[in-house]
Amino acid sequence: MNDLINNVKKLEIETINNLKKSKSNNTVRAYDSDFKDFSLFCLKNGLKPLPTEPKIISIYLTHLSKTYKFSTLKRRIASIKVVHKANGHYLDAKHPIIIENLLGIKRINGSIQRSKKPLLINDLKLIINVIDKYNKINNKRLRDKALILTGFSGGFRRSELVNIEYEDLEFVNEGMKILIKRSKTDQSGEGMIKAIPYFSNTTYCPVINTIKWIKSNCITKGRIFNLSDKSVSLIIKKYALLAGLNPKIYGGHSLRSGFATSAAEAGAEERNIMAMTGHKTTQMVRRYIQEANLFKNNALNKIKF
Repeated sequence: MNDLINNVKKLEIETINNLKKSKSNNTVRAYDSDFKDFSLFCLKNGLKPLPTEPKIISIYLTHLSKTYKFSTLKRRIASIKVVHKANGHYLDAKHPIIIENLLGIKRINGSIQRSKKPLLINDLKLIINVIDKYNKINNKRLRDKALILTGFSGGFRRSELVNIEYEDLEFVNEGMKILIKRSKTDQSGEGMIKAIPYFSNTTYCPVINTIKWIKSNCITKGRIFNLSDKSVSLIIKKYALLAGLNPKIYGGHSLRSGFATSAAEAGAEERNIMAMTGHKTTQMVRRYIQEANLFKNNALNKIKF
């Protein structure tokens, strides 16, 4: 009997670990942070966070709507639901009192996401030029150029970029292949390969700058940049300011959106953009394409003054 109990406990521990591994560390941290905020709200107002009920969540959403974006509200609902499920509690996240309240909040506040501005080609060049001009430390200069150029050219998410390891790289005649072992939309770890060709202009070539960075530091294993995803955003903001750009409107996502928007402007097909960025649906990519074509396909172009 004791052996049976021990085996069940062991399986229980393994099951908990499997549940944690089913999501990325960043996702698990986000769930945890969101639920802590919800629990604090309940504690302050004498409400029960676990298990909770749709009415309480609806009140919580109204509380959040004064400060947070609509997308944040939807993420909080998802986080609360996941925590309930993990603890064996059912929560009807589609209950009318939640959905109707969300619709009301959307009508009042709108749901437009103010995302960071894409870093387009001309501004990217300004930033790379600034790195060469102002960064006197050669090692940091090489790293930051390789980081930004690779991040842009591969349409990388910040988490993907900082987790590139030396073992994930393969240099071929055409350029550089990078294996992405796991990403936000690939939690099961099926992986994908991004191919970045050599550029004719060596100053802005991600392949040449990555090779220089690796050789300069004799990197033969592990993560090639050894930075946090937050560091990517700080580095971009730093050089944006030095380049005379507004650092508040740029961030880590500006590299990814900048690639997609620039590729769309250049006439790249939707499926080819998605093949590089790893987007699973067309919704976000079409937003980039729409932004890229705001002036190109503008009806006013047909009017002569």
